[in-house]
Amino acid sequence: MTKMQQQKTFQLKQADIKRTWFILDASGKTLGRFASEITKILRGKHKPTFTSFIDGGDGVIIVNADKIVVTGNKEADKIYRHYTGSMSGLREIPYRTMKARKPDYIVEHAVKKMMPRTRLANAQLKRLRIFAGNEHNMIAQQPVHVNI
Repeated sequence: MTKMQQQKTFQLKQADIKRTWFILDASGKTLGRFASEITKILRGKHKPTFTSFIDGGDGVIIVNADKIVVTGNKEADKIYRHYTGSMSGLREIPYRTMKARKPDYIVEHAVKKMMPRTRLANAQLKRLRIFAGNEHNMIAQQPVHVNI
């Protein structure tokens, strides 16, 4: 009898990582579904070489963040809260006000909450760029347009 060859488990190494940048258009997209697709790209789960403990993800550029859509009654009911640290310092900002003031924060907040709470995820979030309008300044990265 011959020995059966055992197949080795693939493991991504830092030297094998090839990063690309993607441009995603947020106009008319649902916030949660769009954020989950962004999270998948940032973490590298869209690649067959995904390794959970190595940063093999790609960069994401989001344009038209001010044209993101929420479903149902969320536009009236959704509230963004943060605590200033002082007594009675809980600040509540409704979705409509936040969309008028900082539309990029809405997408950034949704993506950040979908990422795992680890140091690796913090490093992956640094490759997320969000622009409220149609123009961006990331031409040097040679981004690829993707429709999701």
